[in-house]
Amino acid sequence: MGSDYPTCARTRGDPSDLLIRNGRVIDPSQRIDTVMNVLVRDGRVAALGNSAPSKGVEVLDAAGMIVMPGLIDLHTHLREPGGEEAETVRSGCEAAAAGGYTAVCAMPNTEPPADDAGRVRFILDRARGCPARVYPVGAITRGRRGEELVEMHDMARAGAVGFSEDGCSVANARIMQNALRYAQMVGRPLILHEEDPNLDLDGQMNESALSTELGLRGMPRTAEEIMVMRDIALAEYLGAGLHITHISTGGTVGIIRAAKARGVKVTCDVTPHHLTLTEERVAAFDTRYKMNPPLRTADDVRALREGLADGTIEAVATDHAPHYLENKEVEFIYAAFGVTGLETALAVIDRELVRSGVISWNDAVRALSCAPARILGVEGGTLAVGSVADVTIYHPDNPWTVDPHRMRSKSGNTPFLGWELPGRAAATVVGGKLQKSL
Repeated sequence: MGSDYPTCARTRGDPSDLLIRNGRVIDPSQRIDTVMNVLVRDGRVAALGNSAPSKGVEVLDAAGMIVMPGLIDLHTHLREPGGEEAETVRSGCEAAAAGGYTAVCAMPNTEPPADDAGRVRFILDRARGCPARVYPVGAITRGRRGEELVEMHDMARAGAVGFSEDGCSVANARIMQNALRYAQMVGRPLILHEEDPNLDLDGQMNESALSTELGLRGMPRTAEEIMVMRDIALAEYLGAGLHITHISTGGTVGIIRAAKARGVKVTCDVTPHHLTLTEERVAAFDTRYKMNPPLRTADDVRALREGLADGTIEAVATDHAPHYLENKEVEFIYAAFGVTGLETALAVIDRELVRSGVISWNDAVRALSCAPARILGVEGGTLAVGSVADVTIYHPDNPWTVDPHRMRSKSGNTPFLGWELPGRAAATVVGGKLQKSL
């Protein structure tokens, strides 16, 4: 792991008070985009403006940097328990902080899965003292087998912020309908991985002429789109809400756009890799580009970008999925699905979408911070006076090359290996505390 992460100039004072000075503050929740100071006191935002620092206040000079509400990742795999060789709660949080994230949602497909209140509490216990908040997401069904619902009420009381079967769908429509009902009762979102298992059986990449040419079993776009249509229909029937994660096809964008127009309470997110990479990357059988859902076509990338720009897609989530080296450095058909993303997401969005004019910085902050907080119903996503002081400080002119050996995650399966990125997180503040891990 490298130690050359940029820092902001600091003047020490009372550690409970912090003045972030001279940064470009971007907060879509308040329609703010201007150079100003942010005063933090007792873990909360105390003031915004241009006041001079008072005696005893720690000063962080963020001149030339972007100050935004702390980034929240809706979709992170921390692998603990059961997969500690690939990632732990602590190493995942260190990777999150290095990438500018102040909070992550820990997905439940661990070994054993997070399917009861005790396992939710275990994750929260492991997160104590880490440089990012951890929000546990519980499984929808016991053992993630799709047969019996978990005790959502008990798990929500223990700290689960949502429920997901991530890595697979709930194939039984009656189970899904009941899950929507109970999630509505406990006030927690369902975060749905949409994939018809019968259509995607043993699939390795997007189903296309290229998959035929490569001799790899394809994963058709209809596997995603059919399940999206089914679950939107169920939610519409019940008047319930749902969140669809890591959407990957233009067809899905259209289905969700139409549902929103009808008043269905559906939200969704997209990953940086689905916004920037296409199936052609798989042509060399490089397992760094094996993921689920798979990389699709250039037309899908364009549709996803349009959906993000027009607000059909509310959020960007990383689907950070670290894997032990031996699970990736094998033949393509035997390799594990998934890529890392926490340390690169913000800079990739900057390079590929903001600087190219697809979205603005306000759009980016909304998708990376404001919308995730709203979808989850958690604190954050704003720098309004009185709000929790979770802050991300990004240096947009600090270029670096993606090198897994200099990153904080325990795993190096990044699809952006060797990319030249324009900037990186300089620091994060979590609950008013400036993180020293950077």
